[in-house]
Amino acid sequence: MRQRQSSAVSSLANTRRTQNPIPTKSQQEEKEGPQFDLLASPKNVYIFCLAFRIVNALLVQTYFNPDEHWQALEVAHRITFGFGHLTWEWKKGIRSYLHPLLFAFLYKVLALLGLDTPWFMVKAPRLFQSLFSAFGDLYLYKLSVILFGDQVAKWALFSQLTNWFMFFCLTRTLSNSLETVLTIVSLYYWPCIRPSSSKLPLESRKWGLLIAALACAIRPTSAIIWLYVGLLELFVSRDKLRFIFLEVAPIGVLVLGLTFLIDRLMYGSWVLVPLNFLRFNFLSSGGDYYGTHKWHWYFTQGFSVMVFSFLPFSIAGIMQSKQWKLSGLIAWVLVLYSVLGHKEFRFVLPVLPIALIFSGYSLTALKTSVSGNGQRNKSADYHNKFSAKMLLAIFFLLATNIPMALYMSLVHQRGTEDVTYYLSNEVVEGKVTDILFLMPCHATPYYSTVHRNLPMRFLDCTPSEEKGIPDESDQFMMDPVGFASEFAKNWSLPSHIVLFDSEEKKLRDFLVSHSFKEIQRFFHAHFKVDRDLQASVVVYALTGS
Repeated sequence: MRQRQSSAVSSLANTRRTQNPIPTKSQQEEKEGPQFDLLASPKNVYIFCLAFRIVNALLVQTYFNPDEHWQALEVAHRITFGFGHLTWEWKKGIRSYLHPLLFAFLYKVLALLGLDTPWFMVKAPRLFQSLFSAFGDLYLYKLSVILFGDQVAKWALFSQLTNWFMFFCLTRTLSNSLETVLTIVSLYYWPCIRPSSSKLPLESRKWGLLIAALACAIRPTSAIIWLYVGLLELFVSRDKLRFIFLEVAPIGVLVLGLTFLIDRLMYGSWVLVPLNFLRFNFLSSGGDYYGTHKWHWYFTQGFSVMVFSFLPFSIAGIMQSKQWKLSGLIAWVLVLYSVLGHKEFRFVLPVLPIALIFSGYSLTALKTSVSGNGQRNKSADYHNKFSAKMLLAIFFLLATNIPMALYMSLVHQRGTEDVTYYLSNEVVEGKVTDILFLMPCHATPYYSTVHRNLPMRFLDCTPSEEKGIPDESDQFMMDPVGFASEFAKNWSLPSHIVLFDSEEKKLRDFLVSHSFKEIQRFFHAHFKVDRDLQASVVVYALTGS
């Protein structure tokens, strides 16, 4: 199978030499002679990307979105070790166990090897995700080779690895990260995405369908992407009935059927997760409970911030390459997600690599001096590898993305990760018996990091059936002192209380009056995000604990 695909790739590259104004690797070698190429084979590309993503995973030490912990690792921890909190989404059956089971497997391996220590419990999940992320990088490279040739593929990979948001997000344990990887891998196998001259074995489309179905099983909203690709394939396909009845239907039934069986086993009853997910997020606008944005947010802020300084290069690449099918997918996803009130950066993560492929195209055009009529200038010197414009572009991209990636991954909002890691070590030493998190709900990791079955409590934020009724988290943020005073009437005195400094200032007298003292403070952020500045996370311990 792989040999047949490789021959198809080579054949395509040969046919496109005269069409593509950007020189291929073989053309350049004719001018320069043989040289060592780090990306000479798919295996080399994967090893290089894996090494990069492992370092990437180790450098990601900040808190981004609660779902990374509460919808993946917390659930996996409960499956493997028997304790862990299930949020209201699992009680309503709008989440599939397919994604958490991957990390349950990881936890089981760690437990068998005796490696479920605080450090491994924090680092291993993201290192595990880096295995998948590297596959996403590899297939972005392979897809770029198919579409535009070797040179564009190298600069597309450069764009992928240096984009700040991909660095910040792709090794996190969000279902969106795995969805992004599956999207890129699947696109590689779809005939409608490839140039018309590309020849593919019949099995290729089936692989694309299978991987797309897995993406939908993990995140039902991925169907937005595959509706576009499926309709495009239906339009260009000569065997439409075969595509619908012998490929889409059986593969879809197979994957969704297996997913239903897994969820039946884990939930203990038949649960139609895609239907429940659709009902809550689309039919009842349940996602709006967590906030809404203007319709244009993805265009003016969300996706633009994700692409960041690559944006002008991506737009230039779209215009220069005239690959409207692929650029149309970006537009399709942004438009449809804009209809929904609740918007998040991670929702459109799967199309960010596509934008970065186009950035790679325009960067290669700078290197090879493509003229306005689409032909490479004959005076271009292959030995002069980088033009002044190219060097300036590279410097600009690195100077803007590297500081951003490192700041967001190492500095911004790290306190909530640091505090739970600190508590996990204190638990091992027997210094912690129970913990109360007096902060907005899901602001920290939970049992998946603390990794001890001790009493813990956080403020609930389950959506109310009746609109306008504030949850515990909202009540606390509106009146920290009043809420804490009322809460203390019925509490079992915890050994430790964790809270943000913005509320700690208001509750300091209350805490001292109940025999608590500050024992640790962790830096969290330099600027506010969606609330007042939460500059640090503070740990108070009961006197004598």
